[in-house]
Amino acid sequence: MRRLFPVTDETAAPAGGTTGTSRAGEGPEGREWSLAELAAAYAYPGPGPGGDRQPWLRANMVSTLDGAAQHEGRSQPISSPADMRVFGTLRALADVVLVGAETVRLEGYRPARARAEFAAAREAAGQGPAPAVAVVSAGLDLDFSLPLFTTPLVDTLVLTGAAAPPDRIAAAEAAAGTRVVIAGDGTGVDPARAVRALAERGHTRLLTEGGPRLLGQLVAAGVLDELCLTVAPMLVAGDAQRIAGGPSVTLPSRFTLKSMLEEDGFLFTRYARS
Repeated sequence: MRRLFPVTDETAAPAGGTTGTSRAGEGPEGREWSLAELAAAYAYPGPGPGGDRQPWLRANMVSTLDGAAQHEGRSQPISSPADMRVFGTLRALADVVLVGAETVRLEGYRPARARAEFAAAREAAGQGPAPAVAVVSAGLDLDFSLPLFTTPLVDTLVLTGAAAPPDRIAAAEAAAGTRVVIAGDGTGVDPARAVRALAERGHTRLLTEGGPRLLGQLVAAGVLDELCLTVAPMLVAGDAQRIAGGPSVTLPSRFTLKSMLEEDGFLFTRYARS
């Protein structure tokens, strides 16, 4: 893996040398970064002056060169081993993973697992052994007999609105490893209220993995702080979704490039709210 941005003495080419080296002693192809190095590169903002940690919501998505967020309904075909290392690292840094119900169904979501490589760091950060998974769903059309809802290491949160079907709320609450969080007055979830509800439960390092509909709602509500976007060197054509869907925003949100890594032609970009 190579760091392309920000440019430092390590990313700049030595005088008269080959361009594109990422660290002293490396060739232009770089090397595989350790998980600790990836964790440092993707660290969440620290606490404020008073020691309080404000909620920070980042999204992690993958897109092809022609803007497709998935191929044949799933993101895995446009991913890579390096992308999965970043994916695992971002999960390991998070308090909670926010995901839409449709993505849970399509991607076959399972509970987040504890990883020995991150155990000490999570304990030092005051985090549990694994992030909680928070599923956003208006209709609660979910199979609550799946392991995600019955046997997670950390209770799965189901975010829904106060007007969601009562029988489905009851079904969610009956699942042994599930807690229902009301984050909206109607059938749907208010994104800003969802962020506040998670923060009130101590989840301030927030990560969303989509899907596109949920990410679009978060963007429209103005609650997204950071986007970690993997750009896959692929063209798929077709009519696949973009990384964010739904109604357009009144004014486009401007984000600033914070870092860019590269491995095997995949670009790993990180943008934060300007």
